[in-house]
Amino acid sequence: MRARLALRLCAASGALALATAVGVTLSGPTASAATGTATGYATQNGGTTGGAGGQTVRATTGTAIHQALCSRAAADTPLTIEVEGTVNHANTAKVSGSSCNTAAGVVELKQISNVTIIGVGGGAVFDQLGIHIREASNIVIRNVTVRNVKKSGSPTSNGGDAIGMESGVYNVWVDHVTLEASGGESEGYDGLFDMKADTRYVTLSYSVLRNSGRGGLIGSSESDLSNGYVTFHHNRYENIDSRTPLLRGGTAHLYNNHYVRLNESGINSRAGAKARVDNNYFEESKDVLGTFYTDQAGYWQVAGNVFDNVTWSARGTENNPAGPDPQSNTTVAIPYAYTLDAAACVPDVVSRTAGAGKGLQVSDGNCAAQSPTAAPTASASPTATPTATPTLPAGTNLSLGAGADGSSKASGTSYGNVRDGDLTTYWSPAGATGSVSVKWGSATAVSSIVIREASGSVGVIGSWRVLNADTGTVLASGGGAGTITFPRTTLGKITFEITGSSGTPKVAEFETYA
Repeated sequence: MRARLALRLCAASGALALATAVGVTLSGPTASAATGTATGYATQNGGTTGGAGGQTVRATTGTAIHQALCSRAAADTPLTIEVEGTVNHANTAKVSGSSCNTAAGVVELKQISNVTIIGVGGGAVFDQLGIHIREASNIVIRNVTVRNVKKSGSPTSNGGDAIGMESGVYNVWVDHVTLEASGGESEGYDGLFDMKADTRYVTLSYSVLRNSGRGGLIGSSESDLSNGYVTFHHNRYENIDSRTPLLRGGTAHLYNNHYVRLNESGINSRAGAKARVDNNYFEESKDVLGTFYTDQAGYWQVAGNVFDNVTWSARGTENNPAGPDPQSNTTVAIPYAYTLDAAACVPDVVSRTAGAGKGLQVSDGNCAAQSPTAAPTASASPTATPTATPTLPAGTNLSLGAGADGSSKASGTSYGNVRDGDLTTYWSPAGATGSVSVKWGSATAVSSIVIREASGSVGVIGSWRVLNADTGTVLASGGGAGTITFPRTTLGKITFEITGSSGTPKVAEFETYA
């Protein structure tokens, strides 16, 4: 993300004249035309707000979109681009500037951050031209149609993906879009929604993906495993051959989606990937979940799904369908709040909310559509907000004493350091996530815990969950260390699970109180 002061001043002085020439209208800072906020994994890692709080411009061509990006003071200056009309190869040229890195024939969001692109008015159609996100963060794309993007044949677009993300992309929310092709790879089309080369914290919501050989992938090969934390919810996949998505490594949460006519395979979890699959409706499809075309296994947790006229192939060396009676073979912790619609009503509620031009309608959690005045507020589990400076609960720290012990996962240092009363020692996982537990020889009532980070690591812990390790029930979820309270629960083991952090966490003490 480059910022050259001389070029920046030049771009600012000439922005108005050039903007008028290429079809962009500038306005002062205003509220975005969009309503609602990001959901799913896009809410993690600091959240996804796009161009909120910045200038809003109107664009009618791809060149105008590029000009709006290049006219910013810097590559991270917040910007909302309202798009109306048809964007195509003929009206999408490269524009140069200190705050952009664009290319002709494709809308290029490269080496930038804090941008929203939203369709307005009579609609926005990206015709035979894709939206590519590279080395970028905090990007929002809403209410647009991207159709018939090719990687070969005429015309040719860079890469062939309708929306493609790669090379260090973080925090992207794609919402109420329609992505469609007119065939498969043999006709020159590639994926509709692809993520690779370190793309993380992405949500695809209330969207339609149809008439393509490939729905999308997370990871370009069995060695591209640095991607993940992707949420897919309230989307309709229709007449797709495979990859809904193909998940190589990483974690995905798929809930309340409607899958119709998946012709060869659907959710393909492989190479150690984990997929949580909740309350989806699969219809008139084949092999909708499993590990396919590889002997490198993936995993899934399933609950509440409907399988309507779904067929399953036989198991083989490189074919491991989850059906005909899908069962969970892993558990997947979800760090954010969400509300599930009943699977039986998913076809109806998705038909009324998903895709561009639907008024940005969302589900209200009761199988009905509503205007998106806010993100869904009901949560799958109680959410607690810890205090920055822990205030000790009343009573005795139950983690100390002969009756208490512990355990941990994700390797790292000794779990015993969290229950020794010494703030100079700490437990740490080998990476950015992991879990540590306190347990007792007999059932113990607990209503609060205190998580103390080691000196020099305060603020590293991000998202977390507190679990009743006896039953797997989530007692609380939230972000940041401190004092955490929840309904008084009698249990033999309690677990603090770190699901996100800004580095390697260091827990000095895991205190428990009745």
